[in-house]
Amino acid sequence: MSNTRQADTASPWRAPLLFLILAALFFAEGTFRNALFSGSWNTALAILNMGLISAVMALGVNMQWGYAGLFNAGVVGFLALGGLAPVLVSTAPVEGAWQAGGPRVILALLVGLGTLVLAALVWKRLRGAMRVPALLAVLVLGFILYRFLFDPAVIAIEANNSASAGNIGGLGWPILLSWPVGALFAAAAAWGVGKVALGLRSDYLAIATLGIGEIIVAVMRNEEWLSRGVKNVSGLPRPVPYELELQNSADFVARAANWGMDPATASGIWVKLLYAGLFTAVLLLLILLAELALKSPWGRMMRAIRDNETAAAAMGKDVTRRHLQIFVIGSAVIGLAGAMMITLDGLLSPNSFNPLRYTFLIWVMVIVGGSGNNWGAVLGAILIWFLWIKAEVWGPELMRLITAPMPDGSLRNHLLGSAPHMRFIALGLVLLLVLRFAPRGLVPEK
Repeated sequence: MSNTRQADTASPWRAPLLFLILAALFFAEGTFRNALFSGSWNTALAILNMGLISAVMALGVNMQWGYAGLFNAGVVGFLALGGLAPVLVSTAPVEGAWQAGGPRVILALLVGLGTLVLAALVWKRLRGAMRVPALLAVLVLGFILYRFLFDPAVIAIEANNSASAGNIGGLGWPILLSWPVGALFAAAAAWGVGKVALGLRSDYLAIATLGIGEIIVAVMRNEEWLSRGVKNVSGLPRPVPYELELQNSADFVARAANWGMDPATASGIWVKLLYAGLFTAVLLLLILLAELALKSPWGRMMRAIRDNETAAAAMGKDVTRRHLQIFVIGSAVIGLAGAMMITLDGLLSPNSFNPLRYTFLIWVMVIVGGSGNNWGAVLGAILIWFLWIKAEVWGPELMRLITAPMPDGSLRNHLLGSAPHMRFIALGLVLLLVLRFAPRGLVPEK
């Protein structure tokens, strides 16, 4: 009991202290110029912005794992689906693409969806020897009709202005509208996965999400009509001004002079500050909603299901339905983060969706920060992202210090050349230390 009291007494101060340390790291990154820090606020704010987006991703994973104990091994797939939304919502329509095959693609997708619905009805309504043959007949005929409609439409769209486009284009709507659409894309995929896997053993969910994540990324790489595949989509609209626009503004140039900065530096900082304001507003809103949900009867029920599914089911709770709810909500938050990230980058590159970065690293953030605690997930996300970026700089400096007494030769050159990859060792070491000395994370769940 005494250990519990000590932990509870220390916990109110732990989170503020850790956030102050994190703020000090960013202040040092923007202020001091030496071997460890860049001394550039442009760099510090760039790290912060991606850290804030990573915090939104970590919040989504924390809802699934920390609230309900659901292991999502396909974070990268839901993130990629969210990232697709800015392309389909906010880019300009490609001239001639819709006329070439747009209606036929929509019809093919409706046929595919109808085939799945009809197959589900056949499986549910039919009994006896005709059940399986009827199901196979529906699936085979539906697939043939789908491909008959889909393939010619895709070929026509990809042949339309293939050098600079070759895709269907978007609706030309404001970029901020694509953020909730990205959440809806990810939520729809999560609902489909959850309906299949959540009623089974928990390890099946991990396998299903791992598979669906890779399938989504593979589809985005290969379906050029949708997002140009590996050709990438660049020049996405921005919710903030462009740096060149600010540099060509006499008012902003005068303001930059008052700040003691050249227009190029000032414009970069100003744009990143605007992005940071947007991302912080979204993050704080999500934390508010997550905290209200967690402290509500619904949140207490979710934690009761997480701790003992059998007891919760005996009390009359529909465990599978509640798992589906939180899985869809968490995936929607991840999809929102994907749309935010692509907006920040101004580029959709399907090849950049790497599971190491967008699944494993997000899980490290949640575990280090403290699963089940929303503020812990945010702290872990921003801290781990900062270390992930700076380890590439700090690694060579540390290796130069270690190898200084060594004579010049192949071994010393090899160690110095491999130093930038020390980020993997560094993060593994951080994870091990946290699991050893703070098994429930830096800011554990109360």
